Amino acid sequence: MRHAFLLAALLLPLTAQAQQQQETYDYWRFNRDMIQHGVQAILQCNGLFTSNRTIEQVFDDELKYLRNPVGTARGGDYSVDYERKAVTIGAAGGVPPMRAAFREGIGCVILPPDQTYVDIDHLPILELPYPETHPETTAWPMGDVVNPNPDLSGIDAEALQAASDWSFNRPTPEQRTLSLLIIHKGEIIHERYADGFEISTRTRTWSTAKSIAATLIGMLVDEGALSLDGPLDLDWNPEVRSPETDPRHAITLRDLLHMSSGLEPIDNRGMEYATGSGLSYWAGASSVEGALSRALVREPGTYWDYENYDTILAVYAMKRAIGDAQAYLEFPRKRLLDKIGMRNTLLSTDRFGDFIMSSQIYTNARDLGRFGLLYLNGGMWNGERLISEEWIDFVTTPAPASAPRGNFYGGQFWLVPDNRTDVPKTAYSTAGNRGQFVIVVPTHDLVIVRRGLDYGRQGFNRWDLTREVLKAFGN
Repeated sequence: MRHAFLLAALLLPLTAQAQQQQETYDYWRFNRDMIQHGVQAILQCNGLFTSNRTIEQVFDDELKYLRNPVGTARGGDYSVDYERKAVTIGAAGGVPPMRAAFREGIGCVILPPDQTYVDIDHLPILELPYPETHPETTAWPMGDVVNPNPDLSGIDAEALQAASDWSFNRPTPEQRTLSLLIIHKGEIIHERYADGFEISTRTRTWSTAKSIAATLIGMLVDEGALSLDGPLDLDWNPEVRSPETDPRHAITLRDLLHMSSGLEPIDNRGMEYATGSGLSYWAGASSVEGALSRALVREPGTYWDYENYDTILAVYAMKRAIGDAQAYLEFPRKRLLDKIGMRNTLLSTDRFGDFIMSSQIYTNARDLGRFGLLYLNGGMWNGERLISEEWIDFVTTPAPASAPRGNFYGGQFWLVPDNRTDVPKTAYSTAGNRGQFVIVVPTHDLVIVRRGLDYGRQGFNRWDLTREVLKAFGN
């Protein structure tokens, strides 16, 4: 008995130590290291070949938020193939090298660890001619010729400049404003860029892409090809013997767009750079297969939980509604981008040809300004209705499941939360990582676009910016 007691006493601290190790050990470390290479591959590839920036600029800006980037602008364990427009991050041995390659009309696509440059020709490509317009000679907003003397009557020019300075002169280097565009009554009344950036510079939208995705989906809802509350008709994983009994069939498109699908959350639990959508963003996995493999953990529509996979599922429902793979690839250009002059915008896909419209769109400030104008104009463009007023009402109405947290979210757009009283309640916004905002303020006939490359704390607040800009309008 005494020996048993001593053995138990000896085991107690070991058990506690083992438990502590179990709680702190990162079982996803290999994935994280692989994905870190993949993040750099995509950002470096797009920085060089989509944004047309130098390797020095890419390391100084696009890669700034990475904790341990591979190499420096002077070199390291990476290679750039300028002829193929491709990059490899990492060297053989240990963590597998990750590769990304630029594809015409798509932007950079990540390859899985077991593929090399010989596989590039099998990646998606979009060779669709642009409309025969010339932005350099066409008036804004379809082109880039702007009024050099916009109507500033009733606007305090000093307050407008102060708002611009507020946006660029941040209290921390972790908040880096790249561009600020302010549109009033359809005219650009203020435009400013950081050093190294210009009108044509494309940068990643991150989750501002979700609002573009919702717009395209809304077009199909408007024409009856999709239903907000009808069945999604998705083939969930794993396949079961009686698919009709799968509880995930209760999820609607409305639930997905409201970020309240009830599916198991992954990305917002510290796993976005280890598993989940991170594997498709940065490691070459299928975005759709991962999204279809989540379990239902809550009743759909009852709990708000921000998740990239909800958007990816909604976009996949859009693909199924369109039916043809090529028509799906051309749909954003033909139905939205070309219609409103968004010529600088590339929507990227995974290697299987599925749009990653939860994050990976590259564009510039003026194209996002055009996007905001479409909403400000009630869905009309050059006399043509592109989206219905009913759809705008849907995306700007609080998702019921967001009510307990302040009614801050609609249908892939962000709303003014209940606790803000210093900006109009009817304002709404897109929002993306590193500070990507398109803010629509209908009460003031105003669109505000702020592009950033924030990192670290990322405390830039879109509603504070709105408040500062509105001071120029007497508010």
